[in-house]
Amino acid sequence: MQLIAPDILAEARGMTGAMAGTITVLGFALWLFGWRWHRFWVVAGITLAAGLIGLNAGRTTGGTQVMAIGILVAVSAGLLALELAKVLAFVAGGCGAWLAVQWVLPQAQELWAVFLCGGLFGLLLYRLWTMLLTSLMGVLLAGHAGTLLIEQFWGINAGDWVTQNVAALNGVVVGFVVLGVLIQAVSTRDPEQATELDKEDEESTEDEPPPHVPTKTAKPASGWKLLNSRKPT
Repeated sequence: MQLIAPDILAEARGMTGAMAGTITVLGFALWLFGWRWHRFWVVAGITLAAGLIGLNAGRTTGGTQVMAIGILVAVSAGLLALELAKVLAFVAGGCGAWLAVQWVLPQAQELWAVFLCGGLFGLLLYRLWTMLLTSLMGVLLAGHAGTLLIEQFWGINAGDWVTQNVAALNGVVVGFVVLGVLIQAVSTRDPEQATELDKEDEESTEDEPPPHVPTKTAKPASGWKLLNSRKPT
């Protein structure tokens, strides 16, 4: 299994350096801020995927308003993106559990219960799956685009180099994926914990007494000033 695929590099070999650099930066942002910006990534990804599906459906049906169909499908999916993400997490978890049980126990019965349990675990671990998916996609995008940049600037054959270093590149990709999940988990706080900490800070500030402001005391006047202040009779 090659995580950095030579076929993809061969297809994208004509890409300009500016486009490859933009994809590299996008992959790095997805790897670093996957969970913090997960609403943006989910909405953008589902909207783009739905638009492409709508365009392909319009072309296959032979309709004249292909662009209108694609835009309508993209807008509809974008409005329902956050809800669809939970549904997709449930379905993905259920299908993964179903396939795993079928692979381990081919004669197992009542697989609908396995599907429901896997879907529930998919919802409970939604944050972990989101971090893992965004980290993996970010590493793959940045890895492929970065390899194309190296090929353009250093003049090496990226396909042959990737084929010769499959094991090392797979290890690097897996390591960066795990590192991305850890960075996302550390850099983002849970919203419930954040609200609790804010409430505790507000309560502590309310319980603290007001700061003591020192009052200015009048200094006694010197005898010379008292003599000068008397008016002559």
